[in-house]
Amino acid sequence: MLLPFLPIFVGELGVKQQTSMVLWSGLAFGATFIGTGLTAPFWGHLGDKYGRKPMLVRAAVGMAIIMSLIGLSHNVYQLVLLRLAAGLIGGYASSSMLLVATQTPRERAGWALGVLSTGALTGNLIGPLIGGVLPNLIGIRNTFFAGGAVIAIAMLATIFLVKEDHREIRPAPSVGDSTAISQRLHRSVRITVGAMLATAMLVMLANMSIEPIITVYLETLKVPKTRIVLDAGFIMAASAFGSILMAPRLGRWADRIGGWKVISFCLLTTSAVLLPQAFVAGWWQLGILRFLLGMSLAGLLPSVAKVIRHSVPERQLGKVLGYSQSSQYAGEVIGPLMGGVIGAHFGMRSVFIATSAITLIGAAANWLCQRAVHEGNAVNSTRRTLPR
Repeated sequence: MLLPFLPIFVGELGVKQQTSMVLWSGLAFGATFIGTGLTAPFWGHLGDKYGRKPMLVRAAVGMAIIMSLIGLSHNVYQLVLLRLAAGLIGGYASSSMLLVATQTPRERAGWALGVLSTGALTGNLIGPLIGGVLPNLIGIRNTFFAGGAVIAIAMLATIFLVKEDHREIRPAPSVGDSTAISQRLHRSVRITVGAMLATAMLVMLANMSIEPIITVYLETLKVPKTRIVLDAGFIMAASAFGSILMAPRLGRWADRIGGWKVISFCLLTTSAVLLPQAFVAGWWQLGILRFLLGMSLAGLLPSVAKVIRHSVPERQLGKVLGYSQSSQYAGEVIGPLMGGVIGAHFGMRSVFIATSAITLIGAAANWLCQRAVHEGNAVNSTRRTLPR
């Protein structure tokens, strides 16, 4: 919601030079993601111990208060600090993922996480539209108060409508001669978690390496300046709309054939869709390809959460999914930096080619990791059945 009017609000807080407005707007917007990335594993650990619903309520209460306080900011320093605080105390999205992952049956976790992902993507699509309209109707500061009120409604819905069957799970004692087996199992879990964290980062990197340069890229496609912002908006919305359509379907597919296979397929498809974006001749071609890209990216994060859900002991699930959230925010930081550096030195089209190559490598790496994990699990199963 903040995206359309944040630079204007920075100007109202006393920053007048355009370059400074861009700098402070970027700092204020990114501060929340930095804060969330730092604290997501901690909140996930507390969720494992005390339940995910209390973490949801805590995040909603904190965000409702801080969102309203942002409307009372007197300078950009307060704005950035409050945005950072919103990230540090927030984490509603990661806690909701934990709740859904642990409260749904394993065989339907992919579908449920896909539906949850659809909700988040819809918010990302609708938020900027509301942010473009509401300040003109009620003013920028009142828009922050309205945002706080909406989060308060979400808090009440969480308190009264969300149910959780939580019990603290303690580690089971080791039995028999299982040292070698447990070591191999531990190795399989480490490979799985490492692959999933890298994939979570790669998903956001693939998306964010492109989105910041879309407006500049449209200039190279000879789009009239009067239409660039509108066309860029349509292209960004096309990606989100594609993800909204496919997230539940790909989640259901992950339930049937397994999260690993969906991840490898989606990364391979993402690589194939990214490459022709470097050679488009018109904005509408880019829009169609971005729509297809959104469809291919939609199955990745729900499948990552599903694989982690199946591989990590439940007593550690919250912490690991918290690290997954941190990896996503790392991708959101690395992606624009990578896109900017490659675009500046090798041209805009090179960004698409490089991102396509990275996602192709990611698909191959996931396939190799899946084989290693399955082979390790097969060895463990054989050792368990051998006579002593």
